[in-house]
Amino acid sequence: MSYIGKTDDTIFEDSDELIRVLGIETSCDETAASVVALDGDSAPEILSNVVLSQIEEHAAFGGVVPEIAARAHVEALDGIVEAALGDSAVSLDEIDAIAATAGPGLVGGLIVGLMTAKAIAAAANKPMIAINHLEGHALTARLTDGLDFPYLLLLVSGGHTQIVAVRGVGDYQRWATTIDDALGEAFDKTAKMLGLPYPGGPNVEKVAAKGDASRFAFPRPMKGSAQPDFSFSGLKTAVRQAATAIAPLSDRDVADICASFQAAVADALGDRVARALARFGQEFPDQANPALVVAGGVAANRTIKATLEALCSEAGFQFVAPPQKLCTDNAAMIAWAGIERLRAGMAGENGADFVPRSRWPLDSVSAPLVGSGRRGAKA
Repeated sequence: MSYIGKTDDTIFEDSDELIRVLGIETSCDETAASVVALDGDSAPEILSNVVLSQIEEHAAFGGVVPEIAARAHVEALDGIVEAALGDSAVSLDEIDAIAATAGPGLVGGLIVGLMTAKAIAAAANKPMIAINHLEGHALTARLTDGLDFPYLLLLVSGGHTQIVAVRGVGDYQRWATTIDDALGEAFDKTAKMLGLPYPGGPNVEKVAAKGDASRFAFPRPMKGSAQPDFSFSGLKTAVRQAATAIAPLSDRDVADICASFQAAVADALGDRVARALARFGQEFPDQANPALVVAGGVAANRTIKATLEALCSEAGFQFVAPPQKLCTDNAAMIAWAGIERLRAGMAGENGADFVPRSRWPLDSVSAPLVGSGRRGAKA
């Protein structure tokens, strides 16, 4: 049977079927490949997860340069795929499908990953599945924690800030997104204003640990608003104004600004998430063990994590944060999303004819807003 251009999903209907998928991720500045296996009702297993970071290549520019990222993917991807197969001790012949991120992201990088996946699939006569990067994040908690549907997802990264109700594979409802900057972007821009190195998020957190979070009364954007969305541009502006007013900045000033900024972010985020937890309880009253899943690079921030854990404890929600290496961009989540789609009989929806998308929302019904993965007026 030839698989190219279509997927015969019926061969994966048996729950006892061993499925092994090679995943490829190149949506931004990490070149990654992974092999994930699922054997019947056993827990899934990450057989390999190789990630090559490009932080050093972009550090001098204070952010990711798309052209540099795309070239780096071209140079590295073949070796990364070979390493992932080698680490997994699984040959390409034993792989059941190839899954690759097809969007949203930097289109140059997406082209590299998707075209590589198509070439491998064609050469090996395997099905190819185009995966939404956001779906990879949305389903990671099922890979790591075996979580049942439905659950609530808070995705906080450099390009996305969303609250999503995850109701099933391919069934997502976006409840909130940012109306301007993504949270990770706000961290990076704040770091740049204060002269901190890239990547901004970890460095802001590191410096904030030495600061006084009560020194600057920064705004809590959208706090108390009936609108469920996020906003961070006003907070970023307040940071710039405070820094300008007391320039030149001492190390103490920078630490206090970072601590005050981080406290404002956690407070505003907590307010938005608290509303979503209440809504989830109302819409899914029969869910005996409701859960909030946090994914994305910003999820590693300890202050934010502590705020969300306290909220979940008060609301009776399980707090789930996958390991940091699976919260940031990685190919294991892409391979797992491919397995989920194979088992759900949905792999053929995004096959070998799929083209890369710089914007690709999980929820195509909600109005387009910045941070939703959909191109809108401000996107």
